[in-house]
Amino acid sequence: MLEEAAAVSEALAELGHQATDAVFSLNLEAVSARLRELGPDFVFNLVESVEGSGRLVYLAPALLDFLKIRYSGCPTEAIFVTGSKLLTKRMLQGAGIPTAPWLTLATLEQEARQAGPWIVKSVWEHASIGLTETSVVADPLTLADRLRRATASAQGDSFAELYIHGREFNVSVLGGPDGPKVLPVAEMVFVDFPDGRPKIVDYRAKWDEESFEFKNTVRTFEFGPNDAPLIDQLRDLSEHCWNLFQLRGYARVDFRVDEAGRPWVLEVNTNPCISKQAGFLTAAEKAGLSPAQAVARIIADSTRE
Repeated sequence: MLEEAAAVSEALAELGHQATDAVFSLNLEAVSARLRELGPDFVFNLVESVEGSGRLVYLAPALLDFLKIRYSGCPTEAIFVTGSKLLTKRMLQGAGIPTAPWLTLATLEQEARQAGPWIVKSVWEHASIGLTETSVVADPLTLADRLRRATASAQGDSFAELYIHGREFNVSVLGGPDGPKVLPVAEMVFVDFPDGRPKIVDYRAKWDEESFEFKNTVRTFEFGPNDAPLIDQLRDLSEHCWNLFQLRGYARVDFRVDEAGRPWVLEVNTNPCISKQAGFLTAAEKAGLSPAQAVARIIADSTRE
């Protein structure tokens, strides 16, 4: 978060804006008083959790809406819906957008007969919190216990998603005057992962710089001509997600592509991380945009009537 705030502050300064950091908390009265004291023309919303929980991140834009302060990125409704992976998947399914099958403890008895393996994920927490190689469960008889233990852990309410054997892609999308602009598609390549180890972007792959997973999970934007139809399909599906959830400013859609070449949407990420090393600004750079130019585009789309 500190790296992200520093990157945004640097970009804002380059654009000629004066920025002041402010902390969001559940003390909405104190936050409101601080915002009234600052009197900002615009707030760059970098809230990713509220007092350690991802469940209430929609409160930040909701408060800004109430105070009639303009802010960056996706609106309250989109952040509320996509904050729940289950609600997101139900909306995707209803719109005919392919998403990996899933189950919960409540539906486990009826649906666990489907061949796995399954990957146990948090409903509310993002950034791969709680996700490890042990999150992939092949034995349906142990799945219920794994779901209960995950729910009792820091990752909170959990569900099981069918583990898609295949490739993983991240598609960053930037708002613009003529609609969403899909940035160059990135693939996460799992280098030298031993047989039997799940090829997933887990917590260590994202955050533990000394781990095997971090060092051997590599982002690439290079594709051969045979991948062109797939890349076009990923771009189209990402635009559909943007429109379905009425996104704004910037977002990222994560996919798995199965061994038959079929894409499945895993998550729709509103306001993804925009630190300098994160995937969004890397994709923007591949599209010829500097961090300041990308931030300027985000602000412009967020304030467009």
